[in-house]
Amino acid sequence: MKNNLLPAFRLTLVLLVLCAVVYPALIWAGAQLAPNQGQGVTVSQNGRVVGYANEGQKFDRPEYFNGRPSAVDYNAAGSAGSNKGPTNPEYLALVQQRLDTLLLQNPGVTKSQVPAELITASGSGLDPHLSPQAATIQVDRIAKARNLDAATVQGLVAQYTENGLLGPDRVNVLRLNLALDALAPAGR
Repeated sequence: MKNNLLPAFRLTLVLLVLCAVVYPALIWAGAQLAPNQGQGVTVSQNGRVVGYANEGQKFDRPEYFNGRPSAVDYNAAGSAGSNKGPTNPEYLALVQQRLDTLLLQNPGVTKSQVPAELITASGSGLDPHLSPQAATIQVDRIAKARNLDAATVQGLVAQYTENGLLGPDRVNVLRLNLALDALAPAGR
């Protein structure tokens, strides 16, 4: 028994030091090299913090670009996916409801034009980006709601499209909506 307990105890101590001291210290040190020392990249407007660049926020008014749905209602403290599989009836009903709402809000858009990202939540529930295609299908609705030319709104989408370094191009929804407000304030 002594031959088994002593190695197990040593292994437990080594893993405790590695997992509870060394690993967190390395993560903390890495965060100090990141922008804002790992505290999140804030987005400011008129000297006031209005959100975080890398956390999705809820935009559900017709004059704003809608972001990706969130399984956690955009609560960064509870970042998570829905944990429901693609054949789960509740999940399928929720996706269908999101699709119906999107098609109702964006007349002229067909089901085949809707990217999956506009009706399914991301794994974190906090994805701050959309594809340019997902932003583009919302342009007509926003232009009408703000009394703007659709080409002007599409120009903003193009201006705020970031080239994907290792992935597809993307648009940060918060920054795009702030640029839209700067161009034509909502409710004017």
